[in-house]
Amino acid sequence: MTTATSSPPVPGADPPRAREAAPGRRGAALGYARYVAGKAAGAAVSLLAVLVTSFFLFRVLSRDPVRAMTHGAPMSAEQQETLRRQFGLDQPLWRQFTGYCAGALRGDLGTSYQFHAPVGELIAAKLPATLLLTGTAVVLYSALGLWLGTRAAWRSGRRADRVTTGVALTLWSVPSFWLGLLLVIVFGVGLGPVPGLFPTGGMASGDTAGPAYVLDVAHHMVLPVLTLVAVGYAQTLLVTRSSLLDEMGGDYLTTARAKGLRDAAVRRRHAVPNALLPTVTMVFINLGFVAAGSILTETVFSWPGLGQLFYQALSVPDLPLVQGLFVVFAGAMILMNLVADLLCPFLDPRVGR
Repeated sequence: MTTATSSPPVPGADPPRAREAAPGRRGAALGYARYVAGKAAGAAVSLLAVLVTSFFLFRVLSRDPVRAMTHGAPMSAEQQETLRRQFGLDQPLWRQFTGYCAGALRGDLGTSYQFHAPVGELIAAKLPATLLLTGTAVVLYSALGLWLGTRAAWRSGRRADRVTTGVALTLWSVPSFWLGLLLVIVFGVGLGPVPGLFPTGGMASGDTAGPAYVLDVAHHMVLPVLTLVAVGYAQTLLVTRSSLLDEMGGDYLTTARAKGLRDAAVRRRHAVPNALLPTVTMVFINLGFVAAGSILTETVFSWPGLGQLFYQALSVPDLPLVQGLFVVFAGAMILMNLVADLLCPFLDPRVGR
């Protein structure tokens, strides 16, 4: 009677389990590559749609760009024709569109009518102020909404949950410009016995430098950041609360409690990580809004960012500047949405299959 014997392993060969797992890893990598390619193609199509929309939509704002850029000043026909030729407005509409798209893909967004400067340079000059203001606000209200949302869901139905959710819904429904004006009246100008504590406009006083300048900017940021945080944190709170409520009935949480884990550990280690997918997606979308800033809030507080620049461009209207800002705002949203889509499979492997 003979017994079956296994052949000795060949030196340098992969072990059996590694050979079995390799095709699975390659398949997962190919699946993720197809997923990335599909999302990138969708983002490219969205960006093309933004270029088309920004070109044709804002031409409805002004039928005579020459009059807009000269503020209606009397001009001879020769002068008007010179300006049209200088800005390419004498060309057919299709040629203007192709030139605009080609320039936008190269980073050339045209020349501003009212500032007589390249649109890209104007945007680059105002972008840091917007990133500072709205970036700070997004980080603060995302963290605040995530923290309050997890605790509201974990204590669902209790008084603290009802109060937290009610306050969030109330502030979310308040227009940001109205809340900003209210804060200016109460804490900027002063109301009754309450003195004015914070500046009401601008980014700095203009007579400081070094550490004093940093403190001055932070002082000017208090009211606009408070306005954005008060209006914006509710969305993160409600999405986090809803996602966590969906996870709280899971069997894995019951198992974790049966193992003797404390309630705070169950929430922190198991429930919250599995409920983060919608919240993370929304946080990245909010980061896309950082480039756009807040037009109304920046206008109320005279913050020298892209939001105020967009308001100035619309008031003329300055078509190249409006178009360029629209492309930047929409492009930032598309980019952040793409990043969120690419991160989702790492948070939940079921995504992208």
